[in-house]
Amino acid sequence: MAEPAVWVTLCWSLAPRHVHEMRLLVPAGSTVASALELGVAQCVQNPGSKDNASLSSLRFQQPGIWGKKVPWTHVVHADDRIELYRPLKVDPKVARRQRFKRQGKGRTGLFANRKNGSAAGY
Repeated sequence: MAEPAVWVTLCWSLAPRHVHEMRLLVPAGSTVASALELGVAQCVQNPGSKDNASLSSLRFQQPGIWGKKVPWTHVVHADDRIELYRPLKVDPKVARRQRFKRQGKGRTGLFANRKNGSAAGY
């Protein structure tokens, strides 16, 4: 016999290093979209909650469960961690190139240890 309700965790972040988590009791067979709607409804019922404005603005972001992207119609299971991902502001490859350029070519990474008198990378 199926459980009437399951516990899931809803996680989101509007800024780097500011993660919000909410534990929800959702009906069995609920989708990711319905779990988010339930979370928004729960925030509205608690007017003192700091998560009210932040959670309602996340309806158009990409959802995932335990680090893997899923569609909004995906059915959640017990103890799932539903994560709402922000869009990337900078391409990770570009960010790495910029970090490497700032650090310099001879001090870090593969080119840190080299023979005396040789050029970087050799």
